[in-house]
Amino acid sequence: MNSDNKNERKWFAVYTKPRWEKKVDSVLLRKGINSWCPLQKVQRQWSDRKKIIEDPLFKSYVFVHINEEERLKVLTTDGVLNFVYYLGKPAVIRNEEVEMIKKYLSEEDAKIEVISTEGFKENTKVRITHGVFMDNDGTVLRGGKKKVYVQLQSLGQVMVVEFPAEYLMPL
Repeated sequence: MNSDNKNERKWFAVYTKPRWEKKVDSVLLRKGINSWCPLQKVQRQWSDRKKIIEDPLFKSYVFVHINEEERLKVLTTDGVLNFVYYLGKPAVIRNEEVEMIKKYLSEEDAKIEVISTEGFKENTKVRITHGVFMDNDGTVLRGGKKKVYVQLQSLGQVMVVEFPAEYLMPL
């Protein structure tokens, strides 16, 4: 790797211990690492009350925007298990994917559910015609639910986003 690329910052995902996402994020930020743990507001029900909490969107994942020299700093952080690997190298997350998630989470009433891509059967392909995900293609869930899969290739994850049917156009 030449020295110009060593200082270039890229987005990576790191695996964390279960339920350590917020902790890892705050420790990385204190270390001066540009870290991001996407959160969404979720209503939780306890026996005596309901409460809105901020829950990590991706279980056991935190995103970091780092250069080559900062990798060790990230790996030596308590709660970080490893980088997410793709084809034998730490997976680089495209800026557009990070921006798309940030933009969607900033929308009011954003609801995202994240599930693994394993075990999916291909259904109707659609193009989203409205909103932040406009012009993205997805696959509709079976059973008539108005949800669309939008895949984040670099993570091997799928975001299931709820859309009104009129936002979708069959391909």
